[in-house]
Amino acid sequence: MIVAQNKKKENIAEYLLYMWQVEDLIRANHFDIDAIRQTVISRYEQPEEIKQDIARWYEKLIHMMRTEGVMEKGHLQIHKDVITDLTDCHTHLLQSPEEMLYNATYDRTLPYIVQLRAKSGGNDLPELETCFTAVYGYFMLKMQGKEVSATTEEAIRQVAAFLALLAARHKEKSFGESIKIEETL
Repeated sequence: MIVAQNKKKENIAEYLLYMWQVEDLIRANHFDIDAIRQTVISRYEQPEEIKQDIARWYEKLIHMMRTEGVMEKGHLQIHKDVITDLTDCHTHLLQSPEEMLYNATYDRTLPYIVQLRAKSGGNDLPELETCFTAVYGYFMLKMQGKEVSATTEEAIRQVAAFLALLAARHKEKSFGESIKIEETL
Protein backbone atom coordinates (compact mmCIF):
# COMPACT_ATOMS: atom_id res chain seq x y z
CA MET A 1 0.00 0.00 0.00
CA ILE A 2 2.72 2.47 0.98
CA VAL A 3 4.97 1.47 -1.90
CA ALA A 4 2.03 1.50 -4.32
CA GLN A 5 0.98 5.01 -3.26
CA ASN A 6 4.48 6.36 -3.77
CA LYS A 7 5.00 4.63 -7.08
CA LYS A 8 1.64 5.78 -8.43
CA LYS A 9 2.64 9.39 -7.96
CA GLU A 10 6.31 9.07 -8.90
CA ASN A 11 6.32 6.60 -11.79
CA ILE A 12 3.10 5.15 -13.17
CA ALA A 13 4.97 2.43 -15.11
CA GLU A 14 6.68 1.17 -11.96
CA TYR A 15 3.35 1.38 -10.15
CA LEU A 16 1.66 -0.85 -12.72
CA LEU A 17 4.46 -3.43 -12.64
CA TYR A 18 4.39 -3.37 -8.83
CA MET A 19 0.64 -3.91 -8.77
CA TRP A 20 0.91 -6.84 -11.17
CA GLN A 21 3.41 -8.29 -8.72
CA VAL A 22 0.96 -7.70 -5.85
CA GLU A 23 -1.75 -9.54 -7.81
CA ASP A 24 0.63 -12.49 -8.24
CA LEU A 25 1.58 -12.31 -4.57
CA ILE A 26 -2.10 -12.58 -3.63
CA ARG A 27 -2.46 -15.57 -5.96
CA ALA A 28 0.65 -17.21 -4.49
CA ASN A 29 -0.91 -16.85 -1.03
CA HIS A 30 -4.18 -18.39 -2.30
CA PHE A 31 -6.22 -15.26 -1.53
CA ASP A 32 -5.68 -15.95 2.18
CA ILE A 33 -5.30 -12.72 4.15
CA ASP A 34 -3.82 -14.60 7.11
CA ALA A 35 -1.08 -15.98 4.89
CA ILE A 36 -0.45 -12.50 3.49
CA ARG A 37 -0.27 -11.10 7.03
CA GLN A 38 2.32 -13.73 7.91
CA THR A 39 4.43 -13.69 4.72
CA VAL A 40 4.18 -10.03 3.72
CA ILE A 41 2.68 -7.62 6.23
CA SER A 42 4.62 -8.92 9.23
CA ARG A 43 7.85 -7.90 7.50
CA TYR A 44 6.93 -4.24 7.37
CA GLU A 45 8.59 -2.16 10.03
CA GLN A 46 5.51 -0.08 10.65
CA PRO A 47 3.26 0.65 13.62
CA GLU A 48 0.44 -1.83 14.12
CA GLU A 49 -2.12 0.73 12.93
CA ILE A 50 -0.34 1.03 9.56
CA LYS A 51 -0.10 -2.76 9.30
CA GLN A 52 -3.86 -2.93 9.79
CA ASP A 53 -4.33 -0.39 6.97
CA ILE A 54 -2.08 -2.51 4.76
CA ALA A 55 -4.10 -5.63 5.61
CA ARG A 56 -7.34 -3.82 4.71
CA TRP A 57 -5.75 -2.75 1.41
CA TYR A 58 -4.87 -6.39 0.63
CA GLU A 59 -8.36 -7.52 1.64
CA LYS A 60 -9.86 -4.99 -0.75
CA LEU A 61 -7.62 -6.22 -3.57
CA ILE A 62 -8.53 -9.84 -2.79
CA HIS A 63 -12.22 -8.96 -2.94
CA MET A 64 -11.76 -7.09 -6.22
CA MET A 65 -9.81 -9.97 -7.78
CA ARG A 66 -12.51 -12.45 -6.79
CA THR A 67 -15.31 -10.18 -7.98
CA GLU A 68 -13.62 -9.49 -11.31
CA GLY A 69 -12.72 -13.13 -11.89
CA VAL A 70 -8.96 -12.67 -12.11
CA MET A 71 -8.06 -15.30 -9.56
CA GLU A 72 -5.95 -17.43 -11.89
CA LYS A 73 -4.70 -14.88 -14.39
CA GLY A 74 -5.37 -11.44 -15.74
CA HIS A 75 -5.39 -8.04 -14.11
CA LEU A 76 -7.82 -5.91 -12.18
CA GLN A 77 -9.81 -3.33 -14.10
CA ILE A 78 -8.15 -0.51 -12.17
CA HIS A 79 -4.83 -1.69 -13.60
CA LYS A 80 -6.26 -2.05 -17.09
CA ASP A 81 -7.46 1.53 -16.71
CA VAL A 82 -3.86 2.61 -16.08
CA ILE A 83 -2.88 1.09 -19.43
CA THR A 84 -5.82 2.86 -21.07
CA ASP A 85 -4.73 6.16 -19.51
CA LEU A 86 -1.13 5.60 -20.61
CA THR A 87 -2.34 4.68 -24.11
CA ASP A 88 -4.24 7.97 -24.30
CA CYS A 89 -1.10 9.82 -23.20
CA HIS A 90 0.99 7.82 -25.71
CA THR A 91 -1.38 8.68 -28.57
CA HIS A 92 -1.33 12.35 -27.61
CA LEU A 93 2.48 12.37 -27.47
CA LEU A 94 2.78 10.69 -30.88
CA GLN A 95 0.57 13.39 -32.37
CA SER A 96 2.48 16.24 -30.77
CA PRO A 97 5.05 17.94 -33.03
CA GLU A 98 7.00 19.04 -29.91
CA GLU A 99 7.61 15.46 -28.85
CA MET A 100 10.50 14.60 -31.16
CA LEU A 101 12.38 12.68 -28.46
CA TYR A 102 9.30 10.67 -27.57
CA ASN A 103 8.57 9.87 -31.20
CA ALA A 104 12.17 8.86 -31.87
CA THR A 105 12.20 6.63 -28.80
CA TYR A 106 8.95 5.01 -29.88
CA ASP A 107 10.30 4.48 -33.41
CA ARG A 108 13.37 2.72 -31.95
CA THR A 109 11.12 0.61 -29.71
CA LEU A 110 8.49 -0.42 -32.26
CA PRO A 111 10.58 -3.20 -33.92
CA TYR A 112 11.12 -4.74 -30.48
CA ILE A 113 7.40 -4.58 -29.74
CA VAL A 114 6.72 -6.40 -33.01
CA GLN A 115 9.36 -9.04 -32.13
CA LEU A 116 7.99 -9.49 -28.61
CA ARG A 117 4.47 -9.92 -29.95
CA ALA A 118 5.63 -12.51 -32.45
CA LYS A 119 7.57 -14.43 -29.76
CA SER A 120 4.69 -14.45 -27.29
CA GLY A 121 1.88 -14.99 -29.76
CA GLY A 122 0.25 -11.88 -28.33
CA ASN A 123 -0.39 -10.16 -31.66
CA ASP A 124 -3.77 -8.97 -30.46
CA LEU A 125 -2.40 -7.26 -27.33
CA PRO A 126 -2.21 -3.47 -27.39
CA GLU A 127 1.34 -2.15 -27.79
CA LEU A 128 1.70 -0.84 -24.26
CA GLU A 129 0.34 -4.01 -22.73
CA THR A 130 2.90 -5.93 -24.79
CA CYS A 131 5.62 -3.68 -23.37
CA PHE A 132 4.50 -4.09 -19.76
CA THR A 133 4.02 -7.84 -20.16
CA ALA A 134 7.53 -8.18 -21.59
CA VAL A 135 9.16 -6.16 -18.81
CA TYR A 136 7.18 -7.99 -16.13
CA GLY A 137 8.05 -11.35 -17.66
CA TYR A 138 11.71 -10.35 -17.77
CA PHE A 139 11.65 -9.43 -14.07
CA MET A 140 10.02 -12.75 -13.23
CA LEU A 141 12.65 -14.69 -15.19
CA LYS A 142 15.45 -12.78 -13.44
CA MET A 143 13.88 -13.40 -10.02
CA GLN A 144 13.77 -17.11 -10.81
CA GLY A 145 17.44 -17.04 -11.81
CA LYS A 146 16.70 -18.03 -15.39
CA GLU A 147 18.91 -16.98 -18.27
CA VAL A 148 17.75 -14.40 -20.74
CA SER A 149 19.19 -14.11 -24.24
CA ALA A 150 21.21 -11.06 -25.25
CA THR A 151 18.55 -10.24 -27.85
CA THR A 152 15.84 -10.25 -25.20
CA GLU A 153 18.03 -8.17 -22.85
CA GLU A 154 18.47 -5.57 -25.61
CA ALA A 155 14.74 -5.52 -26.35
CA ILE A 156 13.85 -5.12 -22.68
CA ARG A 157 16.38 -2.29 -22.25
CA GLN A 158 14.79 -0.38 -25.13
CA VAL A 159 11.23 -1.14 -24.02
CA ALA A 160 12.06 -0.07 -20.45
CA ALA A 161 13.59 3.19 -21.72
CA PHE A 162 10.45 3.83 -23.73
CA LEU A 163 8.17 3.10 -20.77
CA ALA A 164 10.32 5.34 -18.54
CA LEU A 165 9.92 8.21 -20.99
CA LEU A 166 6.18 7.60 -21.27
CA ALA A 167 5.88 7.54 -17.46
CA ALA A 168 7.82 10.79 -17.19
CA ARG A 169 5.63 12.48 -19.79
CA HIS A 170 2.53 11.13 -18.07
CA LYS A 171 3.72 12.59 -14.78
CA GLU A 172 4.31 15.96 -16.44
CA LYS A 173 0.82 15.86 -17.91
CA SER A 174 -0.82 14.67 -14.69
CA PHE A 175 1.04 16.74 -12.12
CA GLY A 176 2.49 19.56 -14.21
CA GLU A 177 6.00 18.65 -13.10
CA SER A 178 8.73 19.06 -15.67
CA ILE A 179 11.10 16.12 -15.64
CA LYS A 180 14.54 16.12 -17.19
CA ILE A 181 14.87 13.20 -19.57
CA GLU A 182 18.23 12.10 -20.88
CA GLU A 183 18.54 12.66 -24.63
CA THR A 184 20.32 9.31 -24.95
CA LEU A 185 17.19 7.17 -24.63
